[in-house]
Amino acid sequence: MNVSLKDGERLDELQRNGYVIIQDPKRFCFGMDAVLLSGFARVKKGEKALDLGTGTGIIPILLEAKTEGKSFTGLEIQKDSADMAQRSVKLNRLEEKVRILTGDIKEASHIFGASSFHVVTCNPPYMIADHGIKNPEAPKAIARHEVLCTLEDILVQASKVLMPGGRFYMVHRPFRLTEILTGLHSHGLEPKRMRLVYPYLDREPNMVLLEALKGGKSGMTVERPLVIFQRPGEYTDEIYDTYGY
Repeated sequence: MNVSLKDGERLDELQRNGYVIIQDPKRFCFGMDAVLLSGFARVKKGEKALDLGTGTGIIPILLEAKTEGKSFTGLEIQKDSADMAQRSVKLNRLEEKVRILTGDIKEASHIFGASSFHVVTCNPPYMIADHGIKNPEAPKAIARHEVLCTLEDILVQASKVLMPGGRFYMVHRPFRLTEILTGLHSHGLEPKRMRLVYPYLDREPNMVLLEALKGGKSGMTVERPLVIFQRPGEYTDEIYDTYGY
């Protein structure tokens, strides 16, 4: 497949099915949180999945590689990022299973219609809009801060586009956990699984992975901790497995 790279872009290997992804370090490159979310989310055979704020398409592409889902859609508001994602899909010859649309998360239910997906994933901006932003229009600021959408916007739209019994998966920061759990419950997304991610076993967690069920009954399982490093510069076996090394 003849897909050209633009100035500043690079091609990164994903260690899955020979897939690669186009990224631009000056804009925003995917991090470990996206990879961990792709390993935590479950997309069953025949199911349709939507990734809100997909960036360069890392989560739909990895979910296609790791699961037996029928189709994977990414929604991204930044045109340059969506363009990179679309070219990565073509480069990996995934057009029949993965599609990327340019659009606003706040309009997801209008774009796709209600009850359109079995699974929704999101690796959202972690910080509130006024927390240390220097340039609110910069791509990295948009990816990291709630400039163009809030946690509330994401939960509202996820609930609308999910089918009854559908599953919502998100990675976030533990310091907002109370707000997240309250918000999920208030929008009919009942938290069912939670896993805290620790950089080292003796440190505080710096990420949390969550699964919620639309219309689910009360009751949540807290899974064993996920530890990133067993020693400086050396991942744990589980992280090596998640990355596909």
